[in-house]
Amino acid sequence: MRYVAAYLLTVLGGNEKPSEADVKKILSSVGIEADDACLKKVIGELKGKDLQEIMTAGRAKLAAMPVASAGAPAAAAPAAAAGKTEAPKKEEKKKEEPKEEEEEDEDMGFGLFD
Repeated sequence: MRYVAAYLLTVLGGNEKPSEADVKKILSSVGIEADDACLKKVIGELKGKDLQEIMTAGRAKLAAMPVASAGAPAAAAPAAAAGKTEAPKKEEKKKEEPKEEEEEDEDMGFGLFD
């Protein structure tokens, strides 16, 4: 998905036929290292195609997808309206407790996205 988004950004920026280097430049600007195989596949699939036609076809496919039952949100609407008739509750002021600083970094030497 990130490769397609970067490709679309280059097209929106005025580059009608983005190269791998163009897409890599955008990805690297936000700290993403591009996988050459995935990048070649995306560029190969989109090369020479009109992006407006691709997006229009995609919207048509999304419109044809079945959706969840609409009964649940309609039933929730009267319940939400009933909740508005109640008197508003007074807000209680809470005193902020000082946060304790951790002495030791508990990530064991690696981060979530490393």
